[in-house]
Amino acid sequence: MDNKDLEVWKKSMDLVETIYKLTQTFPDSEKFGLTSQMRRSAVSIPSNIAEGSARKGDKELIHFLYIALGSLSELDTQYTIAVRINYTSKEENIENQITDVKKILLGFRNYLERKSEK
Repeated sequence: MDNKDLEVWKKSMDLVETIYKLTQTFPDSEKFGLTSQMRRSAVSIPSNIAEGSARKGDKELIHFLYIALGSLSELDTQYTIAVRINYTSKEENIENQITDVKKILLGFRNYLERKSEK
C-alpha cells in the first residue's frame, strides 16, 4: 500500500504545512520550545502513516496508526496551549484540520481492525 495514495496521509501532510505556517508567527524565544514540539508532533503523523504503510501487514500498520493518533493528540494539546498563552488566536481552519485528520485516522484504523478480525 502506497502511503501517498491514502487520504489520511494527504490530509495530515496539509496539517503539517498549516502548523509550520502558524508556528512561524510564534516568538523567536519559542523556536526550541513550543514551535519545535508542535512541528515534531505534526511531522510525526504522516511519517508514522508512511512507516506503517511500508511494513508487512495490517497489524503493523495499525500499530503505527496508533502512534500517529498519539502525535495528533499531542499536537491538539500543544495548539490549545498556544491559544491559551496568546501565541495565536483560535483558528477554525486549524481546529477543523485536526478534527478531520482524527476522524479519517480513526476510521482507517477501525476499518483495518475489523478487516483483520475476519
